[in-house]
This record gives sequence, C-alpha cells and structure tokens, in this order.
Amino acid sequence: MSSAFRLSIGSYVAAIAVGAFAATAYLSVNSANPQSLADYISAICTKSFRSAPAAEAPYLAENVSAMTKMMIDIGIRPSGDADTDFVAMMVPHHQGAIEMAQAELRYGRNEPLRRMAQEIIVTQLQEITAMRSSLGQPLPPSLPSPDQISNAPSNDSKSSNSPQLVGER
Repeated sequence: MSSAFRLSIGSYVAAIAVGAFAATAYLSVNSANPQSLADYISAICTKSFRSAPAAEAPYLAENVSAMTKMMIDIGIRPSGDADTDFVAMMVPHHQGAIEMAQAELRYGRNEPLRRMAQEIIVTQLQEITAMRSSLGQPLPPSLPSPDQISNAPSNDSKSSNSPQLVGER
C-alpha cells in the first residue's frame, strides 16, 4: 500500500474526527437543548446510514460504535504535559481504527481491503505500544493475529459453533 494512499485515508479520517468534534463543541455551546457527546456523534454517524440495506446494519453499527467511543475518549482533561496529552488522544484514535478494521474483517469480502484491515490492526497496535513505551505507560494486552479468527456469519453449511478462519468462506 502506497504511503500517499495511507496519507489520503489518514487525512480523511482525521478530517471527519476533527469535524465531528468541532460540530459537537459548537452545538454544545450554542444549542438550547444540548445533547450528550455520545448522542450527537452517534446521530452524525448514523444519519447517512439510514438508507443502507438491513444486511449492512451490523457492520455499520460496529463502525458507529467505534467512532463514538473514539470521539468520547479523545476528549481528555489536559494534564499540562503535551507528550502525555498527545498519547492520551492518539491511543483512542488508533484504537478506533483497529475496531473499524476488525469490523471490515468480520463483514468485508474484498480481499485487498481485508489485507489492508489486517495491516491497520498490526501497525496501529505497534504505534500504541511505541507511544505508551515512550512515556513508560502500561502496554496494551496481547491480541490474536488479525488473520486468525473472524466472527462474520457464515452462509455455508459449516457449523456455526466453530470459529471461522478469515480465509475460509
């Protein structure tokens, strides 16, 4: 994957995150009936999904949940240390990317995108580890490799009780 493509995707995600945060801050200050941040972010994220097919609902719900959690967790109380605050905001941002990539692995069928999602999980976990290590903070828990298990529903005759390997269809 080219660095220009990664930068493009990263810029897009960052713009959405900043826009959602700014809109939330504006509405909280200027609204007669302020909503909770979680309600507002969820409303922003789900508005454009109303016309989506019902079959896509679980995937979209996971993404809305990941984005909502990310935006709430990014809203930190400043510590007075720019490095600590940077890590405190970047870790939820990276975790949101991981959760969105996991949803792609569960529901996506495009193999190049699934491989990209696996790479996102690995690199974002590495970056979280590097940032926390730089500050002497506890490291994230170990997780299975992103290509080991998928919870996507299977449409074939295999047992629904056994985990599905990502490559199995």
